[in-house]
Amino acid sequence: MELSTVFKALGDPTRLSLFQRLLERKHCVRSLSRKFSISESAVSQHMKVLREAGLVRGERYGYHIHYIPVRDAVGELCRSIENMRILAVEVRERPGSCRCEFRKEGKDGRTC
Repeated sequence: MELSTVFKALGDPTRLSLFQRLLERKHCVRSLSRKFSISESAVSQHMKVLREAGLVRGERYGYHIHYIPVRDAVGELCRSIENMRILAVEVRERPGSCRCEFRKEGKDGRTC
């Protein structure tokens, strides 16, 4: 799962809302279309993006496809975000200044 692709897919407010709805229970395109008051073709396009990002998969029930979240993808997304949170805390708690090669001392005696 490419994290940037996942963030791009969930970056659209409608897709994020659709995905959150799918976390509650599986839905078909018609059901989602009615709940969000958007066309079935628009929902299908959003599902395509979510599918290509590896976030949802479809299960065929007769003529309908019901979409459900991919459990492993949701878990991986949660782990990635948790790792970012840990790194952010570590950076904030780490003493010292920037160690970049362009470090210059300013007029006030501070660097970077």
